[in-house]
Amino acid sequence: MATDFIKTYEVPTQIGSVLRRSCYDCHSNNTEYPWYSSIQPMGWLINKHISEGKKNLNFSEFGTYSQRKQVSKLKSIAKQIEQNKMPLPSYTMIHQNAILTSNEKSLIVTFVNNLTQ
Repeated sequence: MATDFIKTYEVPTQIGSVLRRSCYDCHSNNTEYPWYSSIQPMGWLINKHISEGKKNLNFSEFGTYSQRKQVSKLKSIAKQIEQNKMPLPSYTMIHQNAILTSNEKSLIVTFVNNLTQ
């Protein structure tokens, strides 16, 4: 999609892969729902988290945000990652492949900080 963050900013392949693996399930229109999402009450909880995640930041629609909102979201991305608030521990407990390494955190933070300068 042309409005996707990865296309809007021509994100390097390595960073794009990390974002898709660790962020896109909750922060894009490309959620890969696990098998247990159809079992209630887990499904309700998952849908609530995804809905809130996309409300706060939707990488699929990033290009539609105003310039001011994009800058604000970029700063927030860096801050959330630096403070180990994202990805959520409740998500990485089940999706351990979404855990960001120190190098991945550094790559993302450096990239998004460069976009705001």
